[in-house]
Amino acid sequence: MKIYIMRHGQAGMNAKTDEQRPLTEQGIEESIDMARWLAPQLSGPLDRVIHSNYLRARQTWQAICSELPDAAAVEESGDITPYGDTAFVASYLTALAEQHDQILMVSHLPLVGYLVQSLCPAAGAPMFATSGIACIEWHNGKGALLWLEGPHTIG
Repeated sequence: MKIYIMRHGQAGMNAKTDEQRPLTEQGIEESIDMARWLAPQLSGPLDRVIHSNYLRARQTWQAICSELPDAAAVEESGDITPYGDTAFVASYLTALAEQHDQILMVSHLPLVGYLVQSLCPAAGAPMFATSGIACIEWHNGKGALLWLEGPHTIG
């Protein structure tokens, strides 16, 4: 099974709160580019998509959903915000991994890096570019980081 962890697209700074920061045009374009790059690598529909309840993560999902195979279920979660509980989220993803083949999560730094480290200890906590996506192969309770790509590495 594969877990795809995506950082939201580039967001503007002019909002009343961090939760309300919207994507920039570049953030939308780069997220769409990443989704177009990812789509042919997926082995069919996404079983579950989980995105943060922050505006920029919701907008990232809205920008990319038409570029990807249909998702069987989409969930908005307040647990995957920038400083979400890594152990809790990792536990939730591993429970989902037992029931699903492909999961996409759209979240934030630093959580995305800590999640990769939690699921794949050998990988450390990588830095994600905005719109970056990591692919984790999950098998028998263990994760392996297959790749981490961003808008500037997909060529």
